[in-house]
Amino acid sequence: MQGSTASPMPASAQAGRTGFGVLGAISFAHFLNDMIQSLILAIYPLFKSAFALSFAQIGLITLTYQLTASLLQPAIGLYTDRRPQPYSLALGMGFTLAGLLLMAVAPSFGVLLLASALVGTGSSIFHPESSRIARMASGGRHGLAQSLFQVGGNAGSAVGPLLAALIVIPHGQRSLAWFSVAALLAIGVLWQIGGWYRRQHRASKARASEPASPLPRSRVMRAMAVLMLLVFSKYFYLASIMSYFTFYLIERFGLTVAAAQVHLFAFLFAVAAGTVLGGPIGDRIGRKRVIWFSILGVAPFTLAMPHVGLAWTGVLSVVIGFVLASAFSAILVYAQELVPGKVGAVSGLFFGFAFGMGGIGAAVLGRLADAHGIVYVYQLCAWLPLLGLLTVLLPDLRGAPAAGRG
Repeated sequence: MQGSTASPMPASAQAGRTGFGVLGAISFAHFLNDMIQSLILAIYPLFKSAFALSFAQIGLITLTYQLTASLLQPAIGLYTDRRPQPYSLALGMGFTLAGLLLMAVAPSFGVLLLASALVGTGSSIFHPESSRIARMASGGRHGLAQSLFQVGGNAGSAVGPLLAALIVIPHGQRSLAWFSVAALLAIGVLWQIGGWYRRQHRASKARASEPASPLPRSRVMRAMAVLMLLVFSKYFYLASIMSYFTFYLIERFGLTVAAAQVHLFAFLFAVAAGTVLGGPIGDRIGRKRVIWFSILGVAPFTLAMPHVGLAWTGVLSVVIGFVLASAFSAILVYAQELVPGKVGAVSGLFFGFAFGMGGIGAAVLGRLADAHGIVYVYQLCAWLPLLGLLTVLLPDLRGAPAAGRG
């Protein structure tokens, strides 16, 4: 498998030239971006109390953010495949900054929704192009590069709830504005990355054309459909944790908001740690095996968690986060290898679909929680990882012509 559309050399020539400086910078920007996003998710209890919101309205905030992100991402990825926009990442973070500041002063539920839409727009610009940059800097080690990129975002997602418990919950909604410093720092980093991206694009204009897909179109479409179902199972389940885990812990075990946020931090930290492994292991043993393990392998733990006490809930949530986290990098690189030369479109499609499933999941699960209780939500979602059985339908790209490692 050769590099992305913006890569000036085939993977074989790049193998020893992984750009760890660029990967570190884009991972740090991902950290700041996702820290801001998870910070907002983590203060839902504050919004629920301040605006007297139902669980369904909480789900609608997530739905607004996730759908804004998901609907724009494939289009942005497809457009930038054809017309690269090196400085679009800084522009996207500007939307996130605007949404954060608006949310800090929002006087009503409607304004909260508008702020969520702005943050979602920033995310829709950030993810396809930043994933492309990670691939450009990979030196042919695509799984490793995606894992390093993803771990920044997951680490940011883990830190967000902790900062919410330490800063926003005690000081109130307006303290969200303090985190505009993080958004401004990210804009500066992304502007520098944009300069590197522009130089790489100029140098790549004389590159060879990309190879064709290693499989017939019909098999590619079936494989993409299976990957979408696996992303659905992962992100619908994650929606139950990201949006409602604090409520679950408060209702079932009587924890304070701050104590529940610490449990959410532990889960998200485990997600960040697990992310590091999926990509490089997939480079060595194949993406399909990683997908098998990370989706289906987590099912026994999700099925057990609704039926155990607080201590085991904490342990199982960490195990679930660690195992499930390895899936997305493997799925994304596998999809990029199925459709060579469309890194932006594929990345936008999968990031967008993941966010969309998270948003729809939050809205649906919010209504279920209003109707049947939050404990019922976790009993129902526990079955979702069994969809990992569909991995058997994926072709093994390691033996396919023109495919590199699958």
